[in-house]
Amino acid sequence: MASGTGPKARISVTLRVLAGSYAISRLAPDAAIPDWADGPGFVSIGRTAEELSILCEAERVPFGIRSEPGWSGFRFVGPFAFGETGIAAAVLQPLADAGIGILLVSTFDTDHLFVKTEQAGRAAEALTAAGHVVAPGG
Repeated sequence: MASGTGPKARISVTLRVLAGSYAISRLAPDAAIPDWADGPGFVSIGRTAEELSILCEAERVPFGIRSEPGWSGFRFVGPFAFGETGIAAAVLQPLADAGIGILLVSTFDTDHLFVKTEQAGRAAEALTAAGHVVAPGG
């Protein structure tokens, strides 16, 4: 949850580490949502005029599917009201300052952050140094 009251108040967010290794996959924009996309763990499916993107546990992505595996996830502990501002920015800025690339996915209640697995430790350190809490499980 956000803390502080003034415009310069520091926002502190608790993030929980998601179990598993994730992959983001790209399919044709008119592709049907494949059966392998759904299952345990975090799943996000997005369709645009250019592509169908699926973010899910890497072990479910079949061989031959265009994908980028090796992502580790963090769940923002929410929920957050739609009118709350600065939550994502407070989390993303320390990662940008550390040169860590991200994927950010929003759900109705909260946000989910993904970083390359080899940078997950550095990401947790940068977030903790910025006053956020990184907790196991979630």
